[in-house]
Amino acid sequence: MSEKLIDIKEVALKNNCPECYSTDGLRLMFKQKIVETKFHKSITSEINHEIACKTCNSIIYPVQWTDDIERVFEYQKKAFVPKKSSTFLKKASWIVIIGTLMLIAILIFLIFYTEL
Repeated sequence: MSEKLIDIKEVALKNNCPECYSTDGLRLMFKQKIVETKFHKSITSEINHEIACKTCNSIIYPVQWTDDIERVFEYQKKAFVPKKSSTFLKKASWIVIIGTLMLIAILIFLIFYTEL
């Protein structure tokens, strides 16, 4: 089983970076968790976010956020629409399901038609 976060939306922020004070490097990224196994792939409702500065290559943690960054984050969070949670069955799942149904059909056929 593998779990990974995929980028759903990236927003450029015009706020000052708390580390380098640049106004053109901050990026807010929203990520959604995907769980993948041999039988299925699921998009979960778990959303993560991260603010990073591309100028100084640092992650800006919430304790470093200014009031302006906090306001912009809250606005972007409300405007963000994540992908819907869903599960996709893979080929291996369909083979198991169809194989099981065929086995049940054969057993029913043998039980009812061998007694005649």
